[in-house]
Amino acid sequence: MVRLPRLGIAGALILLGSACQDDNPATDSDQPASSTADTGGSDGPTGTGAPTSTGGESDTDGDPGDPFAPAEPVLPRLTVSQYRNAIEHLLGPGLPGTPLEPDTNPYLFYNIGATSTFISELGVQQYEEAADHLSRAVFDDPARREALVGCVPATPGDACVQGFLGTFGRRAYRRPFTAEELTRWTDVANQLSQGDAWRGLQFAVAGILQSPHFLYRVELGEPDPGDPTRLRFTGWEMATRVSFLLWNSPPDDLLLDAAGNGDLYTDAGLLAEAERLLDDPRARVAMQEFFAQYLDLARLDHVTRDPARWPMFSPTMTRSMRTEVQLLVDDLIHRSDSDIRQLFSTRHTFVNAELAKLYDVAAEGASPITFVPVDLPADGPRAGILTLGAFLTMNAHETITSPTNRGKYLRERVLCQIIPPPPGDVDTDLGDDENMDAQTVREKLEQHQNDPVCAGCHSIIDPPGFLFEHFDSIGAYRTLDNGYPIDATGNLDNIPLDGARDLAEALKTDPRVGRCIVNQLYRHATGRLAETSEQPALEALEQRFIKADHRFKQLLLDLVVSEAFRTVAEETDA
Repeated sequence: MVRLPRLGIAGALILLGSACQDDNPATDSDQPASSTADTGGSDGPTGTGAPTSTGGESDTDGDPGDPFAPAEPVLPRLTVSQYRNAIEHLLGPGLPGTPLEPDTNPYLFYNIGATSTFISELGVQQYEEAADHLSRAVFDDPARREALVGCVPATPGDACVQGFLGTFGRRAYRRPFTAEELTRWTDVANQLSQGDAWRGLQFAVAGILQSPHFLYRVELGEPDPGDPTRLRFTGWEMATRVSFLLWNSPPDDLLLDAAGNGDLYTDAGLLAEAERLLDDPRARVAMQEFFAQYLDLARLDHVTRDPARWPMFSPTMTRSMRTEVQLLVDDLIHRSDSDIRQLFSTRHTFVNAELAKLYDVAAEGASPITFVPVDLPADGPRAGILTLGAFLTMNAHETITSPTNRGKYLRERVLCQIIPPPPGDVDTDLGDDENMDAQTVREKLEQHQNDPVCAGCHSIIDPPGFLFEHFDSIGAYRTLDNGYPIDATGNLDNIPLDGARDLAEALKTDPRVGRCIVNQLYRHATGRLAETSEQPALEALEQRFIKADHRFKQLLLDLVVSEAFRTVAEETDA
């Protein structure tokens, strides 16, 4: 499991709250500590041998008879997108952007990077500069500051100031200020005002935006009256967890009101709020962010192709490919509320003019900027996103295909298996090899498998990767490789298959696909891998997912009310 070092969350908060102090009360408050960032890898742990079935050092299957027990808490920092969403929530839209330390994505997800890395010294400085820059932009604008505060303070620290700080603090900390916190920030506004109440509020807001209670999601739990062996998250903590899961943003006032009223301790109250959040457009954006990380769509930003070699590949092609996947995800989740596993087998998709040309399909009404729904030919080679341009292009080299990358993607992202990386001294270049009597990419890989160092992994990832060989480096269909006929036969775990359409049919009924979606969502939602003790809850979620015909929105609702999402273990000492 990914968690804080053994100073513990309470210790971490003390450290964060005492860091970077100086003589300015507006900047010595609750500042996050700096340390060297542990960036980790993008796809999980390393090791040797065959892939595990669930992926990761945890996420392992426990004894089916063991009862559920929650994991210990983690301390997630806001990701870059969550920070920007929070700033817009607090201060309104249209503020200038500020540089922040980039997110990392171990085990695929930024939320896991947010729980497993510390902010660097530069990152702390960037938070300070951002807080100062944003607060000045608001309070230097008379109309904007009055709209934010809701009243005009007569003197520093008056009722207007205190009322605003109480409201702003609840939104920023995602819980009400304690009496001591309200006094502290009122004192900051008063002491730094130099007789100007607006100036004092500016410094107070800048300080609050540097507090660990804003920058971090502090979710420690409280005694669970129904089970003394564990803790439950408080109503305020549940409001934060649900909102960042469904909106990737802080809770709104209605959700905080529900928390304050105790509604989020009940299934009915949680479900009512979760359904309200899912009906909001922000949920569609948040779900797209989850699937973008799950499917690794950010890699499209780095794809390049030589237009002389690939005349169909335009400067806008990767953007079109990303949009196609986004439209398909949105259709399955929000428009049709269908089995989300169809992502890997459906013949339905959305194309604009250049994708229609790439796929050689008719698309009436399509233009360079207009996407239209199409059904891919029933007897054609394509079905599901693994036969669409995004996947095929991301997992190919600039001049040749990569069955290895395509097979690895299938194993890790669709089936939740972990493939160990090649040894550091192995040459992975499949360029011209004078010792090879090979004409196609497939033949080169098959000859590489004669090397016992390579064979262990390649025997697992290449056979399903060969199924995509009819698609070239930009995802266009082909029948020849280097002038020789394509052989797109392969297998998935020794089940013989012929081409990507066969694979799509196999994935329709493969139980690992739905199970992997549950696991990927859980990692994203909790910011860590699942512990062995949590497996009973994940298995229960999977069974509910099956009964709900694998509808993703219902999985989200079931996750929100599951004990795995609502309870936490008490942190133990080292």
